Amino acid sequence: MTTPSFTFHDSAKDPTSKIWFAEPPGFTALPLDALLPAPESPAADVLRTALAPFLDAAPDDMIREQFIAQFAKGQQLLGALREVGTVHFSVGLHRDDTDDAGRSSGQPLLSFFTLSWRDTAVASRAVTAARAVTSAQGHAHIEFLELPCGPATLSETVLTPSADSGFSQAPLVQIHAYVPHPDCKRLVVLTLSTTAAVHRERYRTILQQMAETVSFEELPTWAEG
Repeated sequence: MTTPSFTFHDSAKDPTSKIWFAEPPGFTALPLDALLPAPESPAADVLRTALAPFLDAAPDDMIREQFIAQFAKGQQLLGALREVGTVHFSVGLHRDDTDDAGRSSGQPLLSFFTLSWRDTAVASRAVTAARAVTSAQGHAHIEFLELPCGPATLSETVLTPSADSGFSQAPLVQIHAYVPHPDCKRLVVLTLSTTAAVHRERYRTILQQMAETVSFEELPTWAEG
């Protein structure tokens, strides 16, 4: 797995944005608003129209029902993320160029990137960044950063799904970057999650590079030109 360079979406130049950041190639953003429309709204009609070709292509009713069930489950997961302040969700897919023995395997690596807002008690940005990783257990490999947008902390947690969750039992490595907002009342949390634990250091590097592109107050210099 090589560390990719960055590309920028047109939204990087949107003057109405509350936050700017960049993702490297290999990450595909999911349109949360389009996937989670209000019932009976025009957006819900648009979603049904978009899904119609997939349903029509199903070979039989069983496959069609399975698709609908899986899609609904995905909506539930995205809805749960949005309820806790997630405003951006991306799926990362990269080629694994090394295996556990250091040999090239060529297998795809799956990861998930989220960006979430979190309200905090009023405090200096440095204190808020420190509290983010010391107020809860399980954080490891903690690092204090001074980013172009201000102080931040980087940490790592590992989660193992319960046996009855229906998910793979492979440990989920999560790299977090906590970046306080200049108003000292909230922070943004960038999280990169993957089961490819052997590549945790590379994912940590990717997330740190993403955190370094964060800007709150004005069009960042990396988006100019």
